[in-house]
Amino acid sequence: MATGAQNAKDAATNVADKAKDTASSAMDRTREAAGQAADKARDHASQAADRARDAASTAGKRADQMADRVGSGMSSAAESIRQHTPDSGMLHNAADRVAETLDSGGRYLREEGLTGMAGDLTDLIKRNPIPALLIGICLGALIARATRS
Repeated sequence: MATGAQNAKDAATNVADKAKDTASSAMDRTREAAGQAADKARDHASQAADRARDAASTAGKRADQMADRVGSGMSSAAESIRQHTPDSGMLHNAADRVAETLDSGGRYLREEGLTGMAGDLTDLIKRNPIPALLIGICLGALIARATRS
């Protein structure tokens, strides 16, 4: 009877060992699958971030190109104003001021682009936070009023 009990005990130990091995193997496969899934998720997130970065870069370049075109148009308008105004008098002075303002604005747009303008605006807001906040509140109120109508 002792051998029967010993055989049962050995069989139970063998079954337990096999169960442990099976469980360990299943855990290893699960860890491996989870690692692969995490790697794939990281790859997809990286690809999405790259695409977003490329799209933002392209949009920024297009915006700067548009700013350059607008700046060139402003400079052309300034030159046209200078060519079609009298050579002296009050009208000449007023037109010359308008042309100079258009020309300097166009030059600023061509040189700085929208990226430079955003940086300048950020600096202006940092130097004058309270007036910037008040302007923002007023613009928000105006936009809210305009959309309600």
